[in-house]
Amino acid sequence: MDNIYLLMIIALAILAVADLVVGVSNDAVNFLNSAIGSKAISFKTVVIIASVGVAVGAIFSSGMMEVARKGIFNPSEFMFNEIMIIFMAVMITDILLLDFFNTIGLPTSTTVSIVFELLGASVAMALIKVGHASGSVSDVVDYINTSKATEIILGILLSVVVAFTIGAVVQWFARLLLSYNFEQKANWVGAIFGGIALTSITYFIFIKGLKGTSYANQNYELLNGETMKEFLEHNVLAILAASSVFWSLLSFLLITFLKTNIYKLIIIVGTFALALAFAGNDLVNFIGVPVAAFNAFEAWTASGLAAENFPMTVLAEKVPTNNWLLFGAGMIMVLTLWFSSKAKNVVKTSLDLSSQGDTEERFQPNFLSRGFVRSAMAMSQMSSYILPKSWEDRIDKQFEAPKVSKKVKAADLPAFDMVRAAINLMVAAVLISIATSWKLPLSTTYVTFMVAMGSSLADRAWGAESAVYRVAGVINVIGGWFFTAFSAFAAAALVAYLLNLNLEVMFPILLLAAIGLLIRSSMAHNKKSKGIIAEDSLTKAGSSSVQGVILESAENISNVVKRGNRIYTNAIEGLAKQDLTLLKKNKKQVTKLSDEVDILRDNIFYFIKNLDETSLRASSFYINILGYLQDMTQSLEYISKTSHKHIHNNHKKLKFSQIKELKEIDLALEELFNDTKTAFDSHSFEQIGTIIKRKKEVFDMVTDKIAKQVARTRTEESSPKNTTLYFSLLLETKDLLTATMNLLEEYYNSHDSSVEPATIHIEEE
Repeated sequence: MDNIYLLMIIALAILAVADLVVGVSNDAVNFLNSAIGSKAISFKTVVIIASVGVAVGAIFSSGMMEVARKGIFNPSEFMFNEIMIIFMAVMITDILLLDFFNTIGLPTSTTVSIVFELLGASVAMALIKVGHASGSVSDVVDYINTSKATEIILGILLSVVVAFTIGAVVQWFARLLLSYNFEQKANWVGAIFGGIALTSITYFIFIKGLKGTSYANQNYELLNGETMKEFLEHNVLAILAASSVFWSLLSFLLITFLKTNIYKLIIIVGTFALALAFAGNDLVNFIGVPVAAFNAFEAWTASGLAAENFPMTVLAEKVPTNNWLLFGAGMIMVLTLWFSSKAKNVVKTSLDLSSQGDTEERFQPNFLSRGFVRSAMAMSQMSSYILPKSWEDRIDKQFEAPKVSKKVKAADLPAFDMVRAAINLMVAAVLISIATSWKLPLSTTYVTFMVAMGSSLADRAWGAESAVYRVAGVINVIGGWFFTAFSAFAAAALVAYLLNLNLEVMFPILLLAAIGLLIRSSMAHNKKSKGIIAEDSLTKAGSSSVQGVILESAENISNVVKRGNRIYTNAIEGLAKQDLTLLKKNKKQVTKLSDEVDILRDNIFYFIKNLDETSLRASSFYINILGYLQDMTQSLEYISKTSHKHIHNNHKKLKFSQIKELKEIDLALEELFNDTKTAFDSHSFEQIGTIIKRKKEVFDMVTDKIAKQVARTRTEESSPKNTTLYFSLLLETKDLLTATMNLLEEYYNSHDSSVEPATIHIEEE
């Protein structure tokens, strides 16, 4: 039995590495968001700066790991065997929960997850102990540090509201003073802004990044014998005043003589600061539990007592963590930053919600988002009655975004400008610094995310076209945070209960289940990512001439034809074999294709805005093409869903003659679609004429099949459902053919043969 605890320590070490990976993938949004969104520096440079910050923060990390030791529960009330169950339950739950949020691309709080997991597992073990002792439920309070738990929960809830409000207020005033033409302002304006921002961020580095470290508690002669922690606490105003003067003067010199973009410098320093603080303080969320478990294991081994008889008073003591261990954890964090695709997915969610421009909205409106937007619009109308018209006009002018060059593609534009990025970093740094100084617990994820959302609102990024979607997204993320708390508590409690039933049996089962789920999640994510690339999703046209659009959209047509061919074949194949799984998968594929075509249609406005006055014919061509694509997908969608419905409802199988005729049509369509794909892949649009000539041949084939079915219905057909299905498939196939031929004719008539088409070498598969 004793060996089980050694195995648990080894398992916890492995889980700590996995937790570092999934944790950093989620928390990366905290310090990457502003730099990536503003595109002030390249992505590679952003990751290098963040990596240095993470590495330094890990080395200077707090070695006490107080939250895992005694922050949530009273360790003296538990025995070694019970503590090991609590810690194992926490780590298994934490990894699965964070990986779930990474997979769906939502930022959550590693602090909240670890706190509520510790709370849930501790409560479960306390209830078990109370039950065995025949005590009352109220006795559970003796096992839990209720005051600390309550303080953490209230602090987190408060930080959400405060961060959003202050982020919005500061951004509104900053934009009012600087406008979008901030780079054209006088040098002293940028210098003062730089002085304030850099003072906030550098003080944050000391107060949040270094104050909690073991080095901060050492006495230094340079500081008159005070510790760094004491010096920072006793000289707050003096440090801030001196820093403001120093950074303002330095900013002025950099702007005036070196022509430095001070906003870019703020973003670089801010990214480093938040990355340093994240590694320096949030490291406990990933390795605190395994480290505490190892310390408990060492003390228990030395005691010689049985596991169920050794109280965990040792966890109440302060035991520093090995610096090499912290360095190793930091290196794992750095590698995760470079290679985690899930981290980019989480960052994308935050950027999409705060983007100044139009993006593909991920979230659907709900009654809450609609209500909030209506309320905000009403308040905005009220303010127009209060402020004089001249004031309103002047304010609107300051918030007027510059016009974007038509030559710049939307994908190349930053999500927001450098002023908003600097405000996001500065406000987040100040709020976290103040909370740390006052010893108020908060989540860095919640603060950085809500500051970004508040600044987006104030900066008018949430316009009439996008507000209802963005607010819905924020509500979804906040809802996910509450889900984190409740699910972390419940899941950790359940795992602790199961481990307590029979540790030797349940420990390997739950560990293998957790590892299996992680591997499955990773494989599904990779498959999904590769599927998107392999599927060659439809791309938006950006050209300003008919010939340009023809060449640009050729790949889209090729993809639709390829996927349409596969969807039609799978529908017929599924009907022939009565394969419900294939038909269900086929229905999902056609829905995906239809959604992509809808996205292209949503881009029509921006496409037309990008056109030159001499190239308006391109808009008519593009609109017609999208209309035909939509007709094709609607026909494929009907064929796919009707086939699935027929088999799903267990109706009679189609007759052999009907299946044979459908396969004949499928083969004819496959040949037609393959030739079409080849023509568009090679940009040989002259070949389209030959394909169009086969229109009558295929139409006549479908018409002949309809006539045969009419004859069968009058004489031998006995199934109304089969007859309805068969006629529906044939008629919809005619509609599919019509839409396809119209599309081909549009290309054939619009293509200018005097322009030599680009050729693409197609390798045979």
